Amino acid sequence: MSIKHPIIAVTGSSGAGTSAVKDAFQYIFRKNAIEAAIIEGDCFHKYNRQEMEQLSQEAQAKGENLTHFGPEGNLFEELEATFKSYSEMGIGKRRFYIHNEKEASQHHSAPGTLTEWEDLPEDTDLLFYEGLHGGVMTDEVNVAQYVDLLVGVTPIINLEWMQKIHRDRALRGYTAEDATKLILDRMYDYVNYITPQFSHTDINFQRVPTIDTSNPFAAVYIPSNDESFMVIHIRNTEKIRVDFRYLLEMLEGSMMSSPETIIVPAGKMVFAIQLILTPVIRELMAEKDKQKMVFE
Repeated sequence: MSIKHPIIAVTGSSGAGTSAVKDAFQYIFRKNAIEAAIIEGDCFHKYNRQEMEQLSQEAQAKGENLTHFGPEGNLFEELEATFKSYSEMGIGKRRFYIHNEKEASQHHSAPGTLTEWEDLPEDTDLLFYEGLHGGVMTDEVNVAQYVDLLVGVTPIINLEWMQKIHRDRALRGYTAEDATKLILDRMYDYVNYITPQFSHTDINFQRVPTIDTSNPFAAVYIPSNDESFMVIHIRNTEKIRVDFRYLLEMLEGSMMSSPETIIVPAGKMVFAIQLILTPVIRELMAEKDKQKMVFE
């Protein structure tokens, strides 16, 4: 963790909805004139799409495991080094994983490829990471130790699978069978490298549908926000100090399920993020300014 160069990380599985949370944070940054260096976690994938498909098949033939969830398919050491260098000096490198044609036109690279590494923008106020491994911890690396605010995004598992299958079919051209096989292939790494992160987060957002999602592999319809609630659990009440009575007044239709957990209509998630986390981000910036004044 760093007062002078704070890091915020949003972590969640593929299809969990971290991109929507990223949009909420970017609104907070704009409103508070905060210049953020943004890193998309996919840039720390070890292989491009073609390489990953080939190597995954070879690994399966040997009875081995290679997925985007685990250490074999990612640059965990480089991710930790990036967080460390930013927390100490406000510097680091990033690149981009090209998912589709739209991103290909933006970065002048083919879908499924990785761009060259580039320096992060200079003189930023904080680092913002959104991806799979913002709080990952293994026997070899500890990314979470450098994060000042760690946010988990994790729908209930059936909904997560539904969103994953739907996204892979719509954006990546996969069949439902291909997407389902990918989920199954990733299960070991999901259990060992994704879910443990949510025990180290400061706050978790979990979307829960209110309609039947019993068979996610046969579903053709994704529950909307109007058909879902968001379970917001504040794990670190010392870092995130919340007036729940105020939240209940501001977030119509919300209720408390435990002293640290509020349930809100899913459509109000972005508003809830702003209410809960804007004060935390402003405090990070205030501490940063104090530190800067001391050194000046």
